[in-house]
Amino acid sequence: MILIGVGIAVYLGLAVLGWGGFAAFFSHPALIALTVATFAISGVAFFAGGNISSGAREDRSNRWVLTAFGVIGLLNAYVPAYTDRKEFWTIDGDAVRWLGVVLYAAGGALRIWPVFVLGNRFSGLVAIQPGHTLVTSGIYRVVRHPSYLGLLINSLGWSPAFRSSVWRVVHSTPNPAAPRTYPGRGKIAARNVRSRV
Repeated sequence: MILIGVGIAVYLGLAVLGWGGFAAFFSHPALIALTVATFAISGVAFFAGGNISSGAREDRSNRWVLTAFGVIGLLNAYVPAYTDRKEFWTIDGDAVRWLGVVLYAAGGALRIWPVFVLGNRFSGLVAIQPGHTLVTSGIYRVVRHPSYLGLLINSLGWSPAFRSSVWRVVHSTPNPAAPRTYPGRGKIAARNVRSRV
């Protein structure tokens, strides 16, 4: 709970700082909605389960991405708000702000959904947890990595909420932390091919 609270305070604090203060930030209804969405997503995340355990087996070679994502996340919190305030590389219109809020909230919901499905077997690290079983039903039947997709949509929504076009290049890069293989992958791929024929 403390980690979630600190994360919200830092992320929103940087956005408020980038916008020039509380009064300026909260003078936009879309940014108020973005703040409410952030608290709602974080509140739901508290009850979702999950962990950051290395579990029974972890691919430690990709831990560097935690630092990279941390730096990118901090910059993403501040820079779009700053560019919005300075009218630098912005996209005009409140419709863009509201589109960003909707993407941010939808991505946040999609990010949390798999955590509810997997419970304590969900890890913020790429690791196999004790009691691991491969889930191929529900959201996992449609999307192989729904949490990654949710994170991408969520972060894609943050920038437009500030009318920023600065971060399009950053968001178009692939996720190096996405696992390339996992136990049973070949069997699932073969079954999916058969089920679609």
